[in-house]
Amino acid sequence: MKVILLSDVPKLGKKNDIKNVSDGYALNFLIPQGLVETATPKAIKRVEIIKKQEADQRKVRQDLLLKNFGDLKGIRVEMEKTANEKGHLFAAIHQNEIVSIIKNQTHLDVEPEFIVLTEPIKTVGEHEIEVKIEDRAVTFTLVIKGLPEEHHKKNK
Repeated sequence: MKVILLSDVPKLGKKNDIKNVSDGYALNFLIPQGLVETATPKAIKRVEIIKKQEADQRKVRQDLLLKNFGDLKGIRVEMEKTANEKGHLFAAIHQNEIVSIIKNQTHLDVEPEFIVLTEPIKTVGEHEIEVKIEDRAVTFTLVIKGLPEEHHKKNK
């Protein structure tokens, strides 16, 4: 049975993907859970329009970031996070946090998907972060200052 995913489904696909699944899987699990809809010609046409709109929006965001690419090169942004006495953070820093810090301190909009992290940041200090769009890349410095452990306990 041909279905359209209404949300991301692990081991099957992402939202708006069109997939072939067994009838039993679709009728007994996916449809009752509200994860898919039957791929009728009308629904397929609607999904294609949605995918095109999303691609267009992504292209606009990408073009805007490319215009501001030079402004991002070499900047220094700082943030404070609770850390233990050895400089290890209690919570790792991910792309979404980095995006909000860049926005707050430089007023530049960067999408999380363009920030390249090989692994989450878990220590205080200076970290070189790469922003990559297509074949262009720039780096900037993220400085993480550690707050004492007592600060972490007070906020719980």
